[in-house]
Amino acid sequence: MNKLPQLFAGIFFVFATSWIGLVAYPYLQLGHMQPVKSAVTGEAAPPPLTGSAVAGSRVYAANGCIYCHSQQVRPAWLSTDIEKGWGPRQTVPRDYLRERPSFLGTMRTGPDLSNIGVRQPSVRWHFEHLYEPDVVTPGSIMPSFRFLFVQRPVRGKPGVDAVAVRGPNAPPPGHEVIPTQEARDLVTYLLSLRRNEPLPEADGSPVRQP
Repeated sequence: MNKLPQLFAGIFFVFATSWIGLVAYPYLQLGHMQPVKSAVTGEAAPPPLTGSAVAGSRVYAANGCIYCHSQQVRPAWLSTDIEKGWGPRQTVPRDYLRERPSFLGTMRTGPDLSNIGVRQPSVRWHFEHLYEPDVVTPGSIMPSFRFLFVQRPVRGKPGVDAVAVRGPNAPPPGHEVIPTQEARDLVTYLLSLRRNEPLPEADGSPVRQP
């Protein structure tokens, strides 16, 4: 008896159910999601990324930051993410509504970055950390991103955007470290990562469309 029809039917069924579960159902559930009105600012939440932050997301992707950092705070019943201070609440699908793509990540060689713009709001701190991570955060195994900076001779007074660098890779006397545009964009993107908006899905309250 020829069992090829049953074999093909079985293969089709497996792929069809997988597609429904992984593509169709999530799209029907989340595909029409829209921003909501913020109870704090009155603006639409989540806010859109700015031009510099969009460029910074590309720098983030190009340098493989997703391989060591996640951007998803798990619920309190499942993890200690909130207890660690990585975010005031779990992240929900609406948090990623404005992002193309979303850098959810799966590895945590470094800390979660979902709310890094709130945890570390200093531009200077981020520049110094990118340039010399283990000096700013002792014990860090994060690689240096010194290639996102340039050294140049000090011309009269130090530049307003010169980075205070310590450690063995500090510039020689009479020189200063200046962030490139890529470094500026990357920091702008990191500062935009703020998952502290009290979105309704996070506490079960009803959704209000703007």
